[in-house]
Amino acid sequence: MTMNFAIELRVQDIALDGKVPGMMASSKESIVSDHPKEAVRRQYALAAGSGLSGERDDVAAVAMAFGYSADELTTIPADANLGLSCGNPTAFASLQPGEFVVDLGCGGGLDVFLAARKVGARGRAIGIDMTDEMLALARRNADKGIGGQPFTNVEFHKATIDRLPLATESIDCVISNCVINLAPDKGAVFREIARVLKPGGRLAISDLALKKPLPDELAADVSAYVGCIAGALMIDEYRRGLREAGFSAVQVIETGCDLNAYALIDNQAGCCTPSKVPSTSDEPAPVQCSADGCGVPLHARLAELLARYNINDYAASVRIYAMKP
Repeated sequence: MTMNFAIELRVQDIALDGKVPGMMASSKESIVSDHPKEAVRRQYALAAGSGLSGERDDVAAVAMAFGYSADELTTIPADANLGLSCGNPTAFASLQPGEFVVDLGCGGGLDVFLAARKVGARGRAIGIDMTDEMLALARRNADKGIGGQPFTNVEFHKATIDRLPLATESIDCVISNCVINLAPDKGAVFREIARVLKPGGRLAISDLALKKPLPDELAADVSAYVGCIAGALMIDEYRRGLREAGFSAVQVIETGCDLNAYALIDNQAGCCTPSKVPSTSDEPAPVQCSADGCGVPLHARLAELLARYNINDYAASVRIYAMKP
């Protein structure tokens, strides 16, 4: 299928600069230096080879806890579901046949494949990710398809979500799932979404947002950052940031989902998949970074923090909806 808009490849490395991500001048700075950059990239690369799959009951249970139905999960390759979601953006995106939709931070392709079924052969579902390993997994899943039928109306591109390789005013809908909290400059992400959307286009995002400020120990810890907690915006900041980027009809709605659902997957804490345990000394070890440096296993550190704090007191799974006038 020939695409009807130009691709403008502008691939950049992620620019995490040692600050806990935020958008407003009041956002907190981290005590860490440049650990988040490699922690995010490496942890999600490891997640792509974690061996987790929707074929596992615990992984499927996490997806269903955040809004996916059992029927939906049978329509996508099992390896596209790694237990990374904090919602189901395709459930409220109102996707229509023939539309072009882009998923920011697509991972193994879960939401891309669900979107592809909704937009049909005349539409296009596009995945964006900064991690080579995730993109390779998503493309394998697309080729595998379901029942021997590959997905033919999908494509995947390497980029960061604040510099999309898409033409201006080329997209009907932007979706994302628990990714924008990891962006160092949320305002740049919101402006880039506005750039690629057609007039009248919309965004439908699932993300984590803060109900109240985090304790300093959580706010400054790289493991909480990679686990999608420390980089989250306050709910009011989310609304304000989207309006400042030019969006209208902005809604940020708490879903009421229990964030402790991630614990359904063995050794998981937060929306960041644990790496598989190496079976030989030649395999890469899990990332070992903490706020004090490298040496404390990432998920062990995050689990330790969350054992002391009930994350539901501070953060919420939210549905974000807005329109470009």
